[in-house]
Amino acid sequence: MKRILFSVIFFGMVVHAQSQSKEQRIKNFFAGFEKKDWSLLASQLADGFTFTSPNNDDHISVAQYKEKCWLSPGLKFFENIEFQKIVVDGNTAFAMYNIFTTDNKIVHNVEYYTFSNGKIKSIETFFGTGIHFPGNTEKIK
Repeated sequence: MKRILFSVIFFGMVVHAQSQSKEQRIKNFFAGFEKKDWSLLASQLADGFTFTSPNNDDHISVAQYKEKCWLSPGLKFFENIEFQKIVVDGNTAFAMYNIFTTDNKIVHNVEYYTFSNGKIKSIETFFGTGIHFPGNTEKIK
């Protein structure tokens, strides 16, 4: 009986630790934006990472993501982030958050994450049509 109880407790601890790890990956990803540290952000990503958003981003590669989201004018507007909720379920997660900008705007996003080997494999970002990240000059097609 003690072995079974120990196994159940240990399994629960492992599952909880994995969930914390994925939640922390998401937080570290955005800490890269807050600290303007590409290495921190990129170290959270799995090989073959893709990014999708309503802003003409259809499973773009990490190189395209860096060009469009990191090197673009939008990064200079990024002040900090406040997570409202992160829910991890196996190798997927949802995060709802507000980005606070240097020009006193709030950008509200929801993202769906997939993970591979504990790292972020893909991100799908959801926000309303006509709403752009500050500094974005592209039009939604």
